[in-house]
Amino acid sequence: MREAEIKALLIDPFNNAPVVLLKDLHSSKAMPIWIGESEAMSIALGLQQGSFPRPLSHDLMKELVEALQGRVEKIVISNLEEGTYYATISLRRADGELVEVDARPSDSLALALRVGSPIYIADDVFEASAIESPFAEEDAFQDFVDYQMNLSQFKKFIG
Repeated sequence: MREAEIKALLIDPFNNAPVVLLKDLHSSKAMPIWIGESEAMSIALGLQQGSFPRPLSHDLMKELVEALQGRVEKIVISNLEEGTYYATISLRRADGELVEVDARPSDSLALALRVGSPIYIADDVFEASAIESPFAEEDAFQDFVDYQMNLSQFKKFIG
């Protein structure tokens, strides 16, 4: 398994779909995952530590885990089948038992941002999907960031 971080939330210019880019912490490679618009909004809010007046689904998930005195240990992008990614959320219950819950990667990532849990990708999934990261060099990263949408522009896009 490889530890990763959410490096960017982008719009695919070919189909106007949101893409989350997961960067391997120990290599120069990254893995893109195309996601839905509502999940992209939730991830964008998590990245910018923003909030709505009322909780979104991922805020509710966080509150439920905490209300039950549990914690999210980690999320794992665990499988890739026919172009669809699968994830597992590992939860530690109040009694210490570890429970694994099947989830979509986009929901898992939005939750991980809210609770600060680590993100992992199964080696075989990463190797099948990885690309050379556009963030390998700091100057290239800054140029890339200059073209990213800010949260208000993103809201207009999906709004």
